[in-house]
Amino acid sequence: MDAKTGSIGGGCPVHGDGGVRALLGRTNKDWWPDALDLHILTQGGRSPDPMGEDFDYCEAFNALDYDALKADLHALMTDSQPWWPADYGHYGPFFIRMAWHAAGTYRTGDGRGGASSGQQRFAPLNSWPDNGNLDKARRLLWPIKQKYGKHISWADLFVLTGNVAIESMGGPVFGFGGGRKDVYEPETDIYWGSEEEWVDQGVETRIIPDAGKALENPLAAIQMGLIYVNPEGPGGNPHDAEGMARDMKETFARMAMNDEETVALTAGGHAFGKCHGAVPPDQLSGAPESEALQLMGFGWATDADQIEQGHITTSGLEGAWTPNPTQWGGDYFRLLFKYDYELVESPAGAKQWQPVNPDPEDMAPDARDPSKKVPTMMTTADMALKLDPDYRKISERFRDDQAALDDAFARAWFKLTHRDMGPKARYLGPDVPSENLIWQDPVPTGTQASESAVTDFKAKVLDSGLSVRELVKAAWASASTYRKSDHRGGANGAHIRLEPMKSWAVNDPEELGTVLAKLDELRGDLSMADAIVIAGSAAVEKAAKDAGFDIAVPVTTGRGDAREEHVDAESFEPLEPFADGFRNYLKTKASVKTEDLLIDRASLLGLSIPEMTVLVGGMRALGAVSKHAKHGNAIGVLTDRPGQLTNDFFVNLLDMGTKWQTVDESGDEEFVGTDRASGEEKWHATRTDLVFGSNSQLRSVAEVYAENGNEAKFVRDFVAAWTKVMDADRFDLTYAKYR
Repeated sequence: MDAKTGSIGGGCPVHGDGGVRALLGRTNKDWWPDALDLHILTQGGRSPDPMGEDFDYCEAFNALDYDALKADLHALMTDSQPWWPADYGHYGPFFIRMAWHAAGTYRTGDGRGGASSGQQRFAPLNSWPDNGNLDKARRLLWPIKQKYGKHISWADLFVLTGNVAIESMGGPVFGFGGGRKDVYEPETDIYWGSEEEWVDQGVETRIIPDAGKALENPLAAIQMGLIYVNPEGPGGNPHDAEGMARDMKETFARMAMNDEETVALTAGGHAFGKCHGAVPPDQLSGAPESEALQLMGFGWATDADQIEQGHITTSGLEGAWTPNPTQWGGDYFRLLFKYDYELVESPAGAKQWQPVNPDPEDMAPDARDPSKKVPTMMTTADMALKLDPDYRKISERFRDDQAALDDAFARAWFKLTHRDMGPKARYLGPDVPSENLIWQDPVPTGTQASESAVTDFKAKVLDSGLSVRELVKAAWASASTYRKSDHRGGANGAHIRLEPMKSWAVNDPEELGTVLAKLDELRGDLSMADAIVIAGSAAVEKAAKDAGFDIAVPVTTGRGDAREEHVDAESFEPLEPFADGFRNYLKTKASVKTEDLLIDRASLLGLSIPEMTVLVGGMRALGAVSKHAKHGNAIGVLTDRPGQLTNDFFVNLLDMGTKWQTVDESGDEEFVGTDRASGEEKWHATRTDLVFGSNSQLRSVAEVYAENGNEAKFVRDFVAAWTKVMDADRFDLTYAKYR
């Protein structure tokens, strides 16, 4: 698989801790100033989705002629087109790279990236150097996508095509789960890095230990425009084998892969196909997003004669890894360990490694003329599997045990292409594996509770001595771990009672432990997952009643309880919130504004501006702020009657009789509100609180909830948003009808 090429100038997006949005910095319009701007047509909540709100993709997928689609994909593999001929007469390696690069953007830091929405079709990904010439792969697929229409999304088609490509060349496949729904616009909430250029020689890697430079959170790729690492070495240095291994371990780990999975994926992917660096890159045109209108979205263009001869450049590296580029087997490791390798330059000027005096049978066929033989090659990344002690041990085992490699690659490929889909309940189709895998965060099936059982439990909870504040905080701590980016977290499973979640500072562990112990004592046949949510909902109902509103909080049951053996504790660590504005929690001052972290958190929860606003106001009124917030438990409540579901937060925040000023020792994080007339201190607040009065758009929403006559609306809207968060991960219910 090709790895890098090209360079595009640009500016520097703002970045910071915790997965901050790309909206804080450089956008597609900045990278490509002349690109058509469609934003004006999506203002006011207008959707760009042509399928409409009523379209049910899961239902459409279930009506797909799955076997016919796979048969058509198998036929496509060897149906070479003159406008982009297949290397070795087989498109399989090309489509494996397409699927890999669609999925390989996933990162554990914020769960963003991955294959689940078909983002490879849009900028910036469609024009990343590492995705060079994948525009052609997508166009080769277009007739099949056109044929099956709504029944297969581009997102599913990318991954399924990769699977079929592997199968067609004799490789092992673990399974496939469908259900990825396409989007129709670039995802603008992903921060891809701060570099001013795409990856190129001389551009620094994101890790420079000697300079104290580490890979910032939540990034995973080692340079802008790469999926993983620079295959020529850190910053293009092929002699830094130690740094190459370091970069690989770090970036793959941040994409949820351990060392064994990294070795298996590298070797398995490089068992197929070749790199392309047959001509200097300056002979090519620009990337798709910047190209001429008449090229119809094609980039990296050259003339037809060059393409026919195979004079193509993508990564700049040139050559195949094995003598059998369209056949699965053990040649990759056999050649890696059989030969010494020398450093050479490709025709495009890239640094690569070539075996010294290879035997004729170990040479590869020419991609266009099978009667010719050419030397195989290895990248610096490949050489790391031989030179790094940890990688070498794994590589030698795979070299000597083909069955072990077969199994490891099949499982790692399945994980790579499905990691961002969330729970297994979301998988559709006949090829879904029966085995439950720990990275799927498995949760045992729960049992639906009767209405009377829920009612009885609510009464016990409200008579237990636990406060509204404590119950609301426990339920929020459990459910608000959900992130829509990769559908991990949420209340199902009650992971909040297990490590590492139960010890997170934001959850006030000592208080949380007391609450959970009491709920466990009272729950009877209810699962702990259900008990936590029901208790929180009972507290919200009580708080609303105490404020004068009789409202029922909808509760679904049937959640299961995960056990310790279901939890990969290390993989749960990225779910810990660096900041949770809903609980007024900030671990430490960030390099970006605290309110930006609230917006990012709300985005991961799938909330709208009104939903975010009403939840913040309601949580403050209920007193549900973290004791471990930087400024203490009372700050930001802005009510004299905490524990009642009132709109006091907004009323008092927007009161023109209050003057706000910073607290000296806090810098600009903590504020005190004083009475303008008397000078008497009234309230304390944070940036996350005051932004609802200072930002014009947020203030416009906050004013609605502060207005006389909208008290009941505030309560109704809070309950609706609360319920949305509590049920965000109930895929066991929402997908049940597709089984």
